[in-house]
Amino acid sequence: MSPEPTIIPVVPRRDWPAADGLFFDGETACAQDVRLTVDEAGGCLRIRGRAIAVDWPLEQVRLVPDQARRAGLVLRRADAPLARLFTEDRLLAKRFPALTRRVVDVSRPRLLAWALGALASVALIILVLVPLMADQLARYIPAEGAHALGDSTLGQIRGALSESGLDPVPFCDAPKGRAALENLRVRLQEGAGSERPLTVHVLDHPMVNAFALPGGHVIFMRGLIDTAASAEELAAVFAHEIGHAVSRDPTRHALRSAGSIGVLGLLFGDFAGGALVLFLAEQLIEAQYSQQAESAADRFAHEALKHSGIAPSALADIFERMAAGQGDAEGIAAHFLSHPSLRARIIAARAATPQGFRARPALAAAEWQALRAICDG
Repeated sequence: MSPEPTIIPVVPRRDWPAADGLFFDGETACAQDVRLTVDEAGGCLRIRGRAIAVDWPLEQVRLVPDQARRAGLVLRRADAPLARLFTEDRLLAKRFPALTRRVVDVSRPRLLAWALGALASVALIILVLVPLMADQLARYIPAEGAHALGDSTLGQIRGALSESGLDPVPFCDAPKGRAALENLRVRLQEGAGSERPLTVHVLDHPMVNAFALPGGHVIFMRGLIDTAASAEELAAVFAHEIGHAVSRDPTRHALRSAGSIGVLGLLFGDFAGGALVLFLAEQLIEAQYSQQAESAADRFAHEALKHSGIAPSALADIFERMAAGQGDAEGIAAHFLSHPSLRARIIAARAATPQGFRARPALAAAEWQALRAICDG
């Protein structure tokens, strides 16, 4: 509510600099044509019209940035936030520089406190509420819904990794290689006692990586198969990713990433969600699960490998070899090496292999060769 205007009799003064303007009293939507003069001696801006006679003290007059980018001035009283005065005469501001002071309705300490409060709220949403809701939702999403999410995400990943940007990265489907991979899957799931449906794909891409997607998808890159020194090393990675799939870690991670990126998209204007989709695909390729989830997937892999007749130490072998061979870790090495407890994980994998354990080959020699040539068919 603007303060009660002070009604002052109109006394003509020829020596006042004058300008035309429009006055809004802040209470009605009607603009009033007014004549403006500055009383230097009285220290006020006189506003006179047919039905209005108001004085604004000069120390209370503030310049408001004109949102319409007009050539004139938009003025207001510091203690009357709704009243406005428009004039085309910019000479008024040049002659009386005090009029050009900008409006400051909020003190800087208060503005800083609001900003910190807003940042704290966003941090609370992203770091606490979104993960909590994602963990709860991951338990109740139907298998069909999670599988559809995985299918959609896999399509986005294939497009994002495409070198041409047009054709998605192809699947590797050489029949003998697919059969060998399926035999390895069946053996590992039987060893783990898991009946969860899995969909396994190999992408014809040189990245050294493997990851799980929502809905029981396990994805291998050609680069990982080329890099693996043995079928046992590949089986160890396979068992680890099956552990993530069984625990629904990818679904939980996808929900967390989508929720966090969605909040940031609302803040920064990505309403179409294009950046969200691309970033979500990248997040799932280089999924950084919690230490608890990684440890659980390792333990799952140890048991699956052991009961499948494969030494759990194969997981330690691939950890050590990739850590030693890739200085700046990329791909699956970055996936595993991102956790500071790598040494403990290697020790745990070796300790999970019983004394005198008699391992059986993960695949026959011919099957391993067929699997390595899965992208050549």
